[in-house]
Amino acid sequence: MESIKGKVAIIGTAMTPFGGLYDKSVEDLAQEVFINCVKSVDKGIDPKEIKAGWIGSIGMDLLIPGGMSGSWLTTQMGNADIPITRVCDGCITGGDTLRQAVIGIATGLYDVVIALGAEKMTEKTASDLLMPLGGELLGFNPYWIWGMTAPATQALYATRQMYEFGYTMEMFARVAVKNHRNGKRCPYAYYRHEVTIEEVLKSPLVCWPLHLLDCCPQTDGAAAAILCRADLAKKYTDKPVYVLGSNVGVDYALYWDKANFIELPATIRAARGAFEMAGVKPAEVDLAETHDCFTNTELLNIEDIGFCKKGGAGPLVMEGEFDIGGRIPVGPSGGLKTHGHPIGATGLFQICECFWQLREEAGERQVKIDRGIALQHNVGGAGFADSCVTILSRSA
Repeated sequence: MESIKGKVAIIGTAMTPFGGLYDKSVEDLAQEVFINCVKSVDKGIDPKEIKAGWIGSIGMDLLIPGGMSGSWLTTQMGNADIPITRVCDGCITGGDTLRQAVIGIATGLYDVVIALGAEKMTEKTASDLLMPLGGELLGFNPYWIWGMTAPATQALYATRQMYEFGYTMEMFARVAVKNHRNGKRCPYAYYRHEVTIEEVLKSPLVCWPLHLLDCCPQTDGAAAAILCRADLAKKYTDKPVYVLGSNVGVDYALYWDKANFIELPATIRAARGAFEMAGVKPAEVDLAETHDCFTNTELLNIEDIGFCKKGGAGPLVMEGEFDIGGRIPVGPSGGLKTHGHPIGATGLFQICECFWQLREEAGERQVKIDRGIALQHNVGGAGFADSCVTILSRSA
C-alpha cells in the first residue's frame, strides 16, 4: 500500500462546542469554525492560501430543501475561486472528509487545503433523520422496516459479546463512566458530568442490554482542520502534526452476509491498512479517539483496531487500561458519549482532540505522550459496514 508518511501535515484545528445549538444555523456553525480554524494557525495564514476544501455533512439534504453541494461552503469561506467537494459517507463522514483532504495534498495537487464538517441534528426527530437515510438514500433497506435502528443493531452485538465472552452490562457501563469522567474535563463536550455504573444501569432501557446512558446523544456541531504539504508546515507552526496513514475499510451491509456479531470487519480492514501505511503497530499508539456511539461499540473498536485480543476489552476496561493514565487512553475527549454524533463533524472533532493531545495542549485531560502517535477512528453506516482510521504523529 502506498505510504503518505512525510507528505501531509495538520497546521491548525478548531471546533465548536457540541450540543443543542438552537440559536445557530448550520451556516453559522460552519463559518464560526472556519474563522477559528484560520485563527488557530500559530504563525498565521491568509485564507486565500487555502486552495481546496472538503465539506462533510450527511444530514443537510434532509434539513436544507434541495440538498447541498460543495459550493455551499464558498459563502462560509468567502471564496468561490477554489474547488470544494462535499463528502457524505455515513457515520464516517468526518473522518473520510479529512482523508479526502489528505489525498489532495499527498498527490501533489494542492499545497494547503481545509477539511470541515458541520451538522445540525437536534431540530429533527430521529425518525425524520434516520428513516430517509435508511430507505430513500440507500434504496431498499429492510432494516428500518424491522425497526433495526442503530441501538437495535448494536444490541445484537452486545448480546453476542455477553454470550461469547462473558461480557456484562457493568463492563459496558464502565465505558460510560470513563468517558463521562473525561468529558467533564473537555470544554467542548455536551455532557460535562460524571456518572456511576449504578446510574448507567438504572437509566431507561433503549434496547436490551443497552441503557440510555450507554448511548451517545443527538447533537449539533462543527469541526475543521487545515492541512498543508509537510515541507511547508514549519512556515505556519513550530508544532505541526503529521498524517502517517489514513484508510477506509468496508464490510457487507446486510446482516445475512455477516460472518459474526463479535467484530466489525470494516474497522479491522481500515486499521490494518492505516497501520501499514504508517509503518507503526497498535502498541506504539499513545492515545485513541474511537467511535463510541454505544458503550459496547467502544469495546468492539478497541479489539478490532488491535489494542487487545478479541474478548479482552471488557475485563481490561474494568481494570482501567483505557483510562487517562492507563496503558492506552481511549476517548480522552469524552468521545461521542459526551459530545454526541453530529455526523459530518464527528471524525473531525476527534482529529482536533488528537492534534491538541500530540501538541500537549489538552489541559487537565492531557495524556502522557511517549511515542508521539495518536489514532482516530469512525465506524458506522448501514449495518456498521464502513470505517475510517487515521494515524497522526508529532514526527514526519
